[in-house]
Amino acid sequence: MVSDPSTPLSPRQRQILTRIAQFIAQQGRPPTRADLARAMGLRNRQGIDQHLRALERKGYLELEPGIARGLRLVDSAASRDALHGTSHEVARGTLLPLYGRVAAGVPTFAPGNIEEEISINQSLFRPRADFLLRVHGQSMRDAGIAHRDILAVHRTAEAINGQIVVARLNEEATVKIYRRKGFRLRLEPANPEFTPIEIDLRSEPWLIEGIVVGVLRTELPRQPAGR
Repeated sequence: MVSDPSTPLSPRQRQILTRIAQFIAQQGRPPTRADLARAMGLRNRQGIDQHLRALERKGYLELEPGIARGLRLVDSAASRDALHGTSHEVARGTLLPLYGRVAAGVPTFAPGNIEEEISINQSLFRPRADFLLRVHGQSMRDAGIAHRDILAVHRTAEAINGQIVVARLNEEATVKIYRRKGFRLRLEPANPEFTPIEIDLRSEPWLIEGIVVGVLRTELPRQPAGR
């Protein structure tokens, strides 16, 4: 199979391809699925298998069924570009940190909470995005922000009423609609099942980390059969 440079890799596929190349360079042999799962911080092999099959379809890998270390990197210009980050897709993008779910007591934006870095085309956002944040929960459902969506966030300490902000309360981040009147701040959910957060700016600690400038869908809505 010949690599097709017109078929771009997802950030996760690019990361797995790089891990495979690093493992082979260090160990002198291909990794097993379990090796890759550990390197990527995953608990099981299922997601790894899916990405490996996608890399094979795109021509970056050859897989040998039934063999634990049965994978081989395809030597091609497209593969070398992917591994060295010189493809057109990466050249146009900026690597931004993606912050994910955090452990109890750990600040949301601690370096250890970065899941990965993702190449983002900055022309998609105004103002520019400075970091990414994975959403957990459905409190912003009616604003088109679903569970596990990824938010592109412009870092700023200021916002105007009606903007969707990422606010930090006691080291935990929350995504809400910003409403301020005098010394009272109201952080509103976009879901009637959730309660707004009321803050007295004179006495309660809080901080705006940024405003939301875009949403990256992690799951596309399914169309009914027959359409």
